[in-house]
Amino acid sequence: MGLVHTCYRIIDIDRSVAFYEALGFTELRRMPIREEAINVFMGLPEDGPEPRLELTFNIGRTEPYEIGTGYGHIAITTAALDQTLAALKRQGIEPERPPYTVRDGGSRLCFVRDPDGYRVEIIERVPEWSIEEPGSGEGAT
Repeated sequence: MGLVHTCYRIIDIDRSVAFYEALGFTELRRMPIREEAINVFMGLPEDGPEPRLELTFNIGRTEPYEIGTGYGHIAITTAALDQTLAALKRQGIEPERPPYTVRDGGSRLCFVRDPDGYRVEIIERVPEWSIEEPGSGEGAT
């Protein structure tokens, strides 16, 4: 088995695609589902041709979705957090709070929210980064 993608329900395709493109995602394809919905598949360059994010637009939906208390966030990495945040700021995207570390010597990280309120953790990848080290401990509220 393997993880294929994560799906979010969105209310504005253009706004959501622009947000994820600002984070470095590329729109890989759109797939209509009858007259009911449109799935937009997005991926990061490091993911290869397999999309890792599916944005589902339900035709006619204008009310925001309830994210719920069980959702946490998705996480992406960057080699230069300060440069990434400066580029995002030029596009009107601000972090929830300034970058921080969860523990001494840990990776710097911060969170941003997409247009529908979903949280995205941005982790500054350091050479010794390992799967056990990301800062999801403090941000998982």
